[in-house]
Amino acid sequence: MTPSENTMRVEGRLAVPFFDKAPLSIERGEGVYVWTEDNKKYLDFTSGWGVTSIGHAHPALSEAICRQSKRIIQNPNSGATYSPVRAQLLQALQSILPGRLTRLFFANSGAEANDAAIKLARKATGRMNIISTEMSFHGRTISTASATGQATHRDKFNPLMPNYIFVPFNDIEAIARHIDDSVAAVILEPIQGEGGVNIPDEAYLPQVSSLCRKHGVYLIMDEVQTGFYRTGAAFASDQPGVHIDFLTMAKGIAGGFPFGAFAMTEEVSAKMEKGDHGGTFCGSPLGCAAAYAVIDVMKSSDIGKNVESVGSITLETLHRRRAEMPDLIAAVRGKGLLIALVMTSEKKTAELNTRCLEKGLILNVKQGTIVRLFPALTITQQEMDEGLAILHEVLLQINDA
Repeated sequence: MTPSENTMRVEGRLAVPFFDKAPLSIERGEGVYVWTEDNKKYLDFTSGWGVTSIGHAHPALSEAICRQSKRIIQNPNSGATYSPVRAQLLQALQSILPGRLTRLFFANSGAEANDAAIKLARKATGRMNIISTEMSFHGRTISTASATGQATHRDKFNPLMPNYIFVPFNDIEAIARHIDDSVAAVILEPIQGEGGVNIPDEAYLPQVSSLCRKHGVYLIMDEVQTGFYRTGAAFASDQPGVHIDFLTMAKGIAGGFPFGAFAMTEEVSAKMEKGDHGGTFCGSPLGCAAAYAVIDVMKSSDIGKNVESVGSITLETLHRRRAEMPDLIAAVRGKGLLIALVMTSEKKTAELNTRCLEKGLILNVKQGTIVRLFPALTITQQEMDEGLAILHEVLLQINDA
């Protein structure tokens, strides 16, 4: 039995089977590449579901975690004491957040950040209803699953949390019909990631923001997947005319270390009281050191320019592939390095995923027919071209079959 086979056997016997797993036992990574225990090399176009934002085993991140672990990992009394590395991270985030978001709190994940934002919006307004959108994804806690606009992630966990209203994404009239003085907040992804990389019209976010302001409703912007330069800008919702009350973050914030955060305005913060929220790991020194190192790499390398350049060329290439194979590829959409290749059938999508894996390319399939491409933001054009060449070869094979 090979080392990989033994690992898979142990996990298969002892782990709760929540996933359909690829037959890969990954032992190490570097940049956009990973290696199995049997030393087979793969190109990773998933970045750990958008998490390894500066690549696998980036030296700056590894060194920061190691250095901080030798000082202190968790403060006495946790968030009830001060931390120099937490203060350092707060200042770093302040420099890239949309301007009116001045107060932050740290969490362990995007779901936890979203859960807190919803809870605190209800507390601050005294209202109960939350407007969310169809095909959205906000997490897997019972509250954030209840806020998620996909039945497969929600309906089997009854009883769900009440007071969620779902409207079509990118439909301002639908929000206008439901927003009133019973609504505490509207929660939105600026681009729906898990739902299939759905991009709204340019006017949509400003229009939603305007409606929220008119009715005294908070706007919660879920940037768990789109934040930290994934679409080119530091945050996809940082646009003229968009007034954000809460912004939630995770995934790419710490490059693979479990970490999240939410930001709010001074006006919202003024409505918070001692004890309204907390958490054991609310900005642990180790997590803060990891996140600070990642943000420092992003800013010092001007990573947004690389995202825009590689992303633009990738989209152009995929649009050509669609024109060449219209019976196989239904659509291409994306922004920066959050890209969807939409196939015409689930069978062909599954075949594409399997064949690419056999050739050393790891992909992510959503909604049965959507191949989501979101590699590390540090990917070079040469590395992207390598993956696109494998993808093209497999597409041709399936198209010609």
